[in-house]
Formats: sequence, C-alpha cells, structure tokens
Amino acid sequence: AIITVSQKDDPNTIMRKIVALYLVGYSFIRIKTKDERITSLQRSSIKDLTRKKLVGTEIISDSPNEMKLQILLSYPELSVESAMRRMCFIATSMHEDSMQALRDLNKKLAQDVIALDDEVDRFSLYIIRQLKAAVQNERILKDIGLSNPRDCLGYRVITKSVERIADHAVKIAENIFPLNERINDSVFQKIHEISSFARSVFDDSIKSLYKKDYLLADSVVAKAKTIASMENEATRLIARKLETTQMSSVRMIVESVRRTAEYASDIAEIVLNLNVNTMVEA
Repeated sequence: AIITVSQKDDPNTIMRKIVALYLVGYSFIRIKTKDERITSLQRSSIKDLTRKKLVGTEIISDSPNEMKLQILLSYPELSVESAMRRMCFIATSMHEDSMQALRDLNKKLAQDVIALDDEVDRFSLYIIRQLKAAVQNERILKDIGLSNPRDCLGYRVITKSVERIADHAVKIAENIFPLNERINDSVFQKIHEISSFARSVFDDSIKSLYKKDYLLADSVVAKAKTIASMENEATRLIARKLETTQMSSVRMIVESVRRTAEYASDIAEIVLNLNVNTMVEA
C-alpha cells in the first residue's frame, strides 16, 4: 500500500492510515511525498508508532521523502490466545500498580502504568489484524487457534473490552496526579476492596473464555451486578472522610474501578454467546 503525504498533513492522520492498513493485512506500507521532505515530526511519529504499537513491523527504508514499513510476522508465531493472555496480564498488572500508586501516592509508579498502555495497544492491534485475516481465510483461522469465523467476532469484542480495562487503569493513574497527600486509610481500604472484586471478576471472565465454561461466565455476569452498590457505599464514605480537594479525583478512580468490573461482565456475556451450544440439547 502507498500513502502519499504532504508537509501539511497532521502526523496523527498519517498514523491512523498506517494503523488501518496494518489492520486489514498489508505486508508492505510505503509512505512518500511528491516533491518535499517528510517532516521531522511526521517521521518521529511514524517511528514511534512502529516501535510502540505495531507488532512485527520494521522500517526497512528511511529517506528524506520516503519511508517503507514491512510487517514481518507469520500467523502461527503468536496465536490470538497467546496475545490475548499477554494483553490480559498487562491490563491486570496495570490495575494492581495503579492501586499501589494510590495507596502510596507514588506518582512515578502512576506514570509507569500510563506508559504500559502502549503495550496493550500493540497486542490489541495485532489481534485485530489476525482476526480480520482469519475471517477471510479458513487456513489462517486454524493457524491462529480458532475454530470458526463466529469466534473472530467474539474475540474482537473481547479485545476491545480488555483494551478499555487497561484504559481505566490509566485513568486511575491519571487521577492520582492531582492528589497532594495520601487519602484516608478507611477510604483506601474500601476502594481496594472494590478493586479486588473487580479484578476477580475480570480474572474469572478470562478463565471462562479459555475454559469455554458457560456456567462460570454466567456466574461472572451475576456477580458483576453488585458493583454498583459497592460504588455507592464508597461514594458515601468519600463524602464523609475526604477533603473537598480530593473528592473529585477519588470519585473518578472509583468510577474507573466500577467500569473495570462492567467490562469484565461484557467479556463474560460474549463467552456465554460463544458457548451456549454446550448448554442446549441438539
């Protein structure tokens, strides 16, 4: 694929085109200009995108008015399941670290959580690329470890939910920066309790996916419904215990923890759809 750019083009627009071409399966992407140079900002943005977010992609040629990218991976090297496991592990670690950063008011750790989001995005884009290819080619479908095209749609939605869980870990980390002192211990313990609950819901939703366990997925959906009442309890405690300057950020943190459990429930609902045939008689 060839993308022709000018110096007036926003680097973000160019990057979105590259990502779109990566996702639909191109192996070579050429970015070129007509008569002018690629700007230094455009060039550095393309390099950062390639390094941080596009698995298996290398810059094989870099000249003043042209850059060539090659995607060097083959499908069996990293199955969708392996990529998903890695993505989930990173998202869980991000959530745990954001809670630790909140407890200790460790803004350096909060910054590390934010930086990890690029890793989640890398695996998300890779999985979507594989799924798009698998829908069109049954051999690729088997190679990446899925059994039928319906699985591709389910995994696509699950990938987006895991990505959103990581995004909320980032939001938790971002809301630590406005805080100037550690929050009240009882408030933190309540938030940590809800966080542990949300993480266990997420863990079980992913376990139900890999085990193809309809009953476990069903229990996850039921369990996740209690998160709203837990959030309400925390909100009342925040109103009683925290300074006005802390309330807004901490409420946003609690909301992100709740959203984590809700996205985990969304994953479990997809698992129900993927495995409902195991619960009915032919």
